[in-house]
Amino acid sequence: MPRTPSRANAWSCSKKPCEGRAHRRPLSSSSQLKEAQKAATALRVKLVPVEIRGTDYDRAFSTIVAERADAIFVLMGPTLVRDRHQIVERAVKHRLPDFSGNSELVQVGGLMSYGGSTLDSSRRAAVYVDKILKGAKPSEMPVEQPTKFELVINLKTAKALGLTLPSSLVKRADTVIQ
Repeated sequence: MPRTPSRANAWSCSKKPCEGRAHRRPLSSSSQLKEAQKAATALRVKLVPVEIRGTDYDRAFSTIVAERADAIFVLMGPTLVRDRHQIVERAVKHRLPDFSGNSELVQVGGLMSYGGSTLDSSRRAAVYVDKILKGAKPSEMPVEQPTKFELVINLKTAKALGLTLPSSLVKRADTVIQ
């Protein structure tokens, strides 16, 4: 069974607005990092944030390796989802288990994710679009939080990293990638 990491790194994209986005802060900004830090403190894990500027993943991984991280936690955001292949390749190369709230990283070789169901969220978005097309005012519609969460595990990656995951964890997974 893998031990609890004593050090973990969190990814965060630059505080500059992401390309083509109208919002002022990227999705993987301070609120996600604060929550990750709270969880790390409760688990007595040292969390070392690593900010990504552009697509300089080699520099980021050099920092992570120098910090002697046991694992990485990838915060969600559009840039990190776009570059998921690069992130996962480097994590496996450096033998670092990676965790995320986004199953797309696991589908391309990441180790594990737990987060809101992308499919369910897409279906909910379609309902919103339908309501708007029928005349509903977006400003009067409530903001919804995910209601369905999924645990996704990639056993192929676990094997490549030399990890044996508890069978009780694997049995709880909604999706297991062999």
